[in-house]
Amino acid sequence: MIKINKILHQIIDHPDNWKKNVLVIAITVFFLILFQSITVSAAPLPIPSFDINVGEAENPEQVATSLQILFLLTVLSLAPAILIMLTSFTRIVIVLGFIRRAIATQTTPPNQVIIGLALFLTLFTMRTVITDINQNALQPYLNQEINQIQAFDNAMNPVREFMFRQTREKDLAMFSEIAEEGPYEELADISNTVLIPSFIISEMKTAFQIGFVLFLPFIVLDMVIASTLLSMGMMMLPPAMISLPFKILLFIMVDGWNIIIRSLVTSFR
Repeated sequence: MIKINKILHQIIDHPDNWKKNVLVIAITVFFLILFQSITVSAAPLPIPSFDINVGEAENPEQVATSLQILFLLTVLSLAPAILIMLTSFTRIVIVLGFIRRAIATQTTPPNQVIIGLALFLTLFTMRTVITDINQNALQPYLNQEINQIQAFDNAMNPVREFMFRQTREKDLAMFSEIAEEGPYEELADISNTVLIPSFIISEMKTAFQIGFVLFLPFIVLDMVIASTLLSMGMMMLPPAMISLPFKILLFIMVDGWNIIIRSLVTSFR
């Protein structure tokens, strides 16, 4: 501002240089306004703060609510592992992956579609178990009719029954021997630490057996097309390029998705 006052006095004292001085004043004012706007815009913005306090409960109901929230968060964090280990998801997703490899369609259907289909088929095959858990474990617990231990036992009973139906005795015997447990008088004596890995191994074996059966017709088709191309002298033409449309056509003609889904669902009965 002092410099601007000096320039004004110079304009008054020396009117011949007024054009040059006016230009200097304009540039000076422009940079002052720009500096002021930058200073204002650079002012720190207020940032909201979040605070989570842990205080003393005033009554037992608050303690019960806190424990319920903690239990719910624990279940949500373990939900993917529970879905994979204790349900029909493992067998279904492996078989769907096998059928995609057998047809050799690379990433068609994509992984998102396979996982989504396997998830909904899992909910469909486990609907009776889910209904039993809701009626005998979840609802009584929410109504404060049973405690957490009773709710866990009531929830595990239908799940254990489902796993026992799908688990091979050979796998149960192997893990029982490794864990140095048994002999068992009843199925209820078998612990979950023995049952769960036995169930997973049995599910993987069953899925691989179904996958082997699915591969057979497509392998035969590949062999026929490869022999045909070789007999015609087309050795430079990849057989997979020719067999892919015929595989898709064969899969459509026999209504492959209907057969596979029906076989998967009925294999859990």
